[in-house]
Amino acid sequence: MKVVVGSDHAGYLLKQEIAPRIAAWGHEVFDVGTDSEDSTDYPRYAAAAARMVSSGEVDRAVVICGSGVGVCIVANKIDGVRAVNAHDTEEAMISRHHNDTNVLALAGRRLNRNSAAAIVERFLETDFEGGRHEARIAQIGEVEQGGQP
Repeated sequence: MKVVVGSDHAGYLLKQEIAPRIAAWGHEVFDVGTDSEDSTDYPRYAAAAARMVSSGEVDRAVVICGSGVGVCIVANKIDGVRAVNAHDTEEAMISRHHNDTNVLALAGRRLNRNSAAAIVERFLETDFEGGRHEARIAQIGEVEQGGQP
């Protein structure tokens, strides 16, 4: 699987811990920045990662800021992206099973590296269930296009 990672300064250290683990699990990793703990704005990194998912260049993304909220909001602005700010492995799994999420947002200031790694691993290993959930995903697409579900 191709996975892009991106973070602002508040998520930088966690990104540096997570990206090598993703690679060790056998995935191809792309890093859209940031490259230090110097203060920077999260929208640029979340948008870059989400656009790579939307275009099909990568399969999934992991984006990180202090709370996970900002990067999640930005990612969800990109057509075709369904981002989740998961706080535990259960949320990551359910979001994949039911919502076919393709971007995982993490809270760099709230998660320790082992918890974050477990969340990412569950997110990457879980498949979409399809079935009754497919109609709901189609409805999300209708909303993205300005329509009514």
